[in-house]
Amino acid sequence: MSEFTHFDAAGNALMVDVSDKADTTRVAVAQGKICVSREIYEKIAAGSMTKGDVLGVARVAGIMAAKRTSELIPLCHLLQLTKCMVDFELLAENGSYAVQAQCLVKTTGKTGVEMEALTGVQIALLTIYDMCKAVDKAMVITDVHLLSKAGGKSGDFVWKQASKA
Repeated sequence: MSEFTHFDAAGNALMVDVSDKADTTRVAVAQGKICVSREIYEKIAAGSMTKGDVLGVARVAGIMAAKRTSELIPLCHLLQLTKCMVDFELLAENGSYAVQAQCLVKTTGKTGVEMEALTGVQIALLTIYDMCKAVDKAMVITDVHLLSKAGGKSGDFVWKQASKA
């Protein structure tokens, strides 16, 4: 199991020791989308959802979630984030409607922020679902993935299928 960093030789789960790693600037961007009905799309675009500003609340929820990732995912390190942004794009094409979310997270430290970016984008999308479910529960969260990461020992990563996502 040597290729899995979160297990010891006996197969027990462990938190990776990063104490010998150098502090470097680390950035990760994750993306996903929620497919919604035309009615929900129009209410979000107009800012007329009964529960309030859907994207504003989802943005704050995504940022809060990214900051608390180590409390949600057992083996993640507690990180001091230096930047976290959640942005949205409304997508309408060929009778299909969606909200795409993107979460950028940055820190200077010994371990990366991929999990924080993925957690932030997922919770932002779940918040959209929660705020819109009274109108229509037939929403689908899809395509959540890491778009890119920079910094650290493993080097940079860019999602190769970005043009397909």
